Amino acid sequence: MSPAVLTLDLDDDPAAYLAFHRALDESAADALLDARELSVRAAVREVVARDVAPRAAAADRDHAFVHESYQALAEAGLAGLLFPKELSGTGDGNVAYAAAVEEIAAGCAATSLVYMTQMHAAYPIMMAGTEDLAERYIPGLLSGRAYGALAITEPDAGSDVASLRTAAVPHDGGYRLSGGKTFITTGDRADVIICFATVDRSRGRDGITAFVLDGRWPGLSRGGPLDKLGMHGSTTAELFFDQVEVPADHLLGEPGGGWRIVMNSVTKSRISAAAQGVGLARAAYARTLRALTALHGPRPPAEAASALAALRGRILQGRLLLYSVARQVDAAAAPPAGQIGIMKQSCTDLGWQAAREAMRILGPYGDLAELGVERCLRDAKVTQIYDGTNEIQRLLIARDTARAVEERT
Repeated sequence: MSPAVLTLDLDDDPAAYLAFHRALDESAADALLDARELSVRAAVREVVARDVAPRAAAADRDHAFVHESYQALAEAGLAGLLFPKELSGTGDGNVAYAAAVEEIAAGCAATSLVYMTQMHAAYPIMMAGTEDLAERYIPGLLSGRAYGALAITEPDAGSDVASLRTAAVPHDGGYRLSGGKTFITTGDRADVIICFATVDRSRGRDGITAFVLDGRWPGLSRGGPLDKLGMHGSTTAELFFDQVEVPADHLLGEPGGGWRIVMNSVTKSRISAAAQGVGLARAAYARTLRALTALHGPRPPAEAASALAALRGRILQGRLLLYSVARQVDAAAAPPAGQIGIMKQSCTDLGWQAAREAMRILGPYGDLAELGVERCLRDAKVTQIYDGTNEIQRLLIARDTARAVEERT
């Protein structure tokens, strides 16, 4: 490869960005999207090409929070796809949302993480909060006037949510919250925090309760941003609660009703992670194809062409799975847990494996930051870990399989 390839960062050229990503549109996947969903995807892709992707490399290099990138999406009215119009949303479903996150992740994975975290913070308020809480907090999250965080993970309670130690003790008609959370996306700057705590550890999951916290309340403190492998444009931090006074009207649902909120939140977050995986696979493919095309024209060497052909097929499979399961979630009264686990595990594994394969195809150039492929690899790793590790997903899939066998025999 010629060093000239180093000047061909796909993300810096909106026209080239759109051309190479449109070349990856497949009729088989597009057939699963209706006219509205296709229009959402097109609108998001335009904003990403113009305002998100060109900032991605610098945000990664400088560990700079992607505020402007999220604002561009919010100003275009694309940040509230799962919310009704009266809360500043668009009233779309999970399929449109999945397609949007895929597009954002293809341009800047860190921006997709901020984007989905805003939804993850706002959604429990809409689902279980009062009308007053929804009107007070959700429009600010969707517009970007406020940043949100979903505070579940603790040092000794990651995938096992039922073992949370952060405690909420009744006090003066409300609660006092004490404990700590770790690995909280946007935790260092969150204005709105959805915190899950236990009102009674002896009750396990039946003691888990969800609260809306204002980031300015006394007793709430934060650690500095953690140094991470990837997603450098999104911050991750610890949160500490020292007798934080929480008014009773900031409780979501009923005391002990937080488990259902966790499970509903996890469904949304696993769709988000799966969409990131597909988007990162597309990014790795498109950046590799751009480099090879610049060097060899539209017909790269046979070995590279063969490897790209195999990768294209796997990306199509991932998109079909993502859109199909998102459609199931839109249609089902009870989310299909086994299908969601298959989607999350398969699509996030795809992101990692596609980035690794793209680096192999590019040889020594795959490791160079200028091409952005190594960034895909670094960004993809955490998608296999958060929102339920892929090892946990495999256990859930096996459990779902055993249940299905028992029901049919």
